[in-house]
Amino acid sequence: MRVLVRCCWGPLPVGGCAGRKPTPRWRALAGLSGSSGGEDGRGARVREKPPWRVLFFGTDWFARETLRALHAARENKEEELIENLEVVTVPSPSPKGLPVKQYAIQSQLPVYEWPDVGSGEYDVGVVASFGRLLSEALILKFPYGILNVHPSCLPRWRGPAPIIHTVLHGDTVTGVTIMQIRPKRFDVGPILKQETVPVPPKGTSKELEALLSSLGASMLISVLKNLPESLRNGRQQPTEGVTQAPKISAATSCIKWEEQTSEQIFRLYRAVGNICSDDKIPLQTLWMGNTIKLLDLIEVNNSILTDPKLTGQAITPGSVIYHKQSQILLVCCKDGWIGVQSVMLKKKLTATDFYNGYLHPWYQKNSQAQPSQCTFQTLRLPPKKKQKKKIVAMQ
Repeated sequence: MRVLVRCCWGPLPVGGCAGRKPTPRWRALAGLSGSSGGEDGRGARVREKPPWRVLFFGTDWFARETLRALHAARENKEEELIENLEVVTVPSPSPKGLPVKQYAIQSQLPVYEWPDVGSGEYDVGVVASFGRLLSEALILKFPYGILNVHPSCLPRWRGPAPIIHTVLHGDTVTGVTIMQIRPKRFDVGPILKQETVPVPPKGTSKELEALLSSLGASMLISVLKNLPESLRNGRQQPTEGVTQAPKISAATSCIKWEEQTSEQIFRLYRAVGNICSDDKIPLQTLWMGNTIKLLDLIEVNNSILTDPKLTGQAITPGSVIYHKQSQILLVCCKDGWIGVQSVMLKKKLTATDFYNGYLHPWYQKNSQAQPSQCTFQTLRLPPKKKQKKKIVAMQ
């Protein structure tokens, strides 16, 4: 298949000859080879300053905040930063659509569903939490390329789930990077702007997302105000310190009682068990052949840990005991205990309900059993079958 690409060219350099053809701005920045040319087929010249025509690519709540900032800039007629704003999102099984689509419709912005990217004239593209690899042909449609608002200090946590991995691995510092997209690989382009912030102690992914989405939106507007200069001053990412942030699967939420410490389990809970109502992945375990989701985890205080029930016998990881005074389930892990206030087993149950309906009857039937015999076990999910990748050709 032959793909026809419309190239947009930059203005003549200062001191250039009248007959010299300008260099493609994005190709020069990317270091790509290619023939030079003049104006595009429609006679349009690259704008050297705002207002910009922007095509935004995004999906989730993080991206929604970036879109909101772009929309506010477009509505601000005094500053004249954004002239036109259109939106690309991905299809969603939810009737309401994804947060970006909801916002675009409410704000009466033109919205397209991937792989449809519209046919308008744009100066620059903006990506935030889009999750699709953009082709070189698509990138080259934009005179200033496509910018990405990425919630990490690249090159740390390249990939689709940087916020989750920041919390999961106990990072104390994170940030936002505004970078320029490159084809074929995620998150490898030059850095235009980067700011760091401390990670809130014991903060959840949801809380960190709110902090970074606001910071990223503000940084993007700053870059757009001086876009040509920001692109000229971009710096390549370091080759050291690269880490990957792959997409989280349901298997990640399965607790490994023998391997994970209480700190690791609480990080996992803050990272994936409390994201938001739509994306929440409750921590999972196995009890007597039944899958149980652990909904509300709490740290266990010292007064509970001195209870003779816990100190007077050998306990194995996964052992579950109901602590009547505090009305929580205590579960033993590699190095200590975690507390569970509610679970999901057919329906949501408090720790007391679970004890009365399941644990207590089990002990009555097994009166000679020790607490170590009543255990939560690691849930082993079957691997997903690999699906053939669907290749979409951008034209």
